[in-house]
Amino acid sequence: MQEEQIRKNFLQIQEDIAPYRLNIIAVTKYFDESAMEAAYRAGLRDFGESRAVEAIEKIQRLPDEVRKNSKFHFIGHLQTNKVKKVVGTFDLIHSVDSYKLAEVISEEALKHGKVQDILLQLNNAGEVQKSGYSKENLFSDFPKITALKGVKVKGLMNMAPLGADEKTLENLFTDVIAVRDELQNKFNGEMKEISMGMSQDYKIAARCGSTMLRIGRKLFE
Repeated sequence: MQEEQIRKNFLQIQEDIAPYRLNIIAVTKYFDESAMEAAYRAGLRDFGESRAVEAIEKIQRLPDEVRKNSKFHFIGHLQTNKVKKVVGTFDLIHSVDSYKLAEVISEEALKHGKVQDILLQLNNAGEVQKSGYSKENLFSDFPKITALKGVKVKGLMNMAPLGADEKTLENLFTDVIAVRDELQNKFNGEMKEISMGMSQDYKIAARCGSTMLRIGRKLFE
C-alpha cells in the first residue's frame, strides 16, 4: 500500500510541475529504510537525508540493488566534525555554507581519492535561524572554494521561509537564479543545479528555475 501511495504522489508531483522535468529528491530523514525501498520501487532514485549518523546506518541497511542504483543527497546543516562520515557516502552535499566547511570536505575527499560534488547554500531571505551564505559572503568565498581541489561546485541550494506568500517566494527563488547567473558570469564557471522547492512551495520553485525539488511530506503522506 505504501508503494502504491508513493507512486501516486510521485506522479501527481510530476503532473503539478509539468512541463518542467526536475530531479525529485525523496526526503527520507523522518522515514526508515522500508519507506526508502517503497519509494525506490515507486520509481524514485534520489534520497535526501540530514542527520549523518542515522542516515549512514539506514543506507547501509538498504538492499544492494537500492543502494547501488540510487543517489544520496546530504541536505541538512553539516558540522565539520561530521564531514568524515558524509564524504564517501553521499553523492551531493547541498548545504555548504562556509569556506571552512568546503575546505574540510575537500581535504577528506582527497583522502578518498575523489572530488566531492557540493552545492553552496544561499540564505537570501536573511533568516537568522537558518544557515547559509549571505550574497556578499558568497561572492567573497566563491573563488576560494572553486580553487579547492577536492570539491566541485555544481550549483546553489536555497530554503525559503515557511509560510511566505507566493510573491515573496517568487522573488526569492528568482533571486537565487540571478545570483547563480552572476556567479557564472563573474567567475567564468558553470553551475547547472539549483536545489530549491519543498513540499509547500515546489510548484513555484519549478517555474522559477529549480532543477531539484526536495520533497518529503508530499511524497509519503
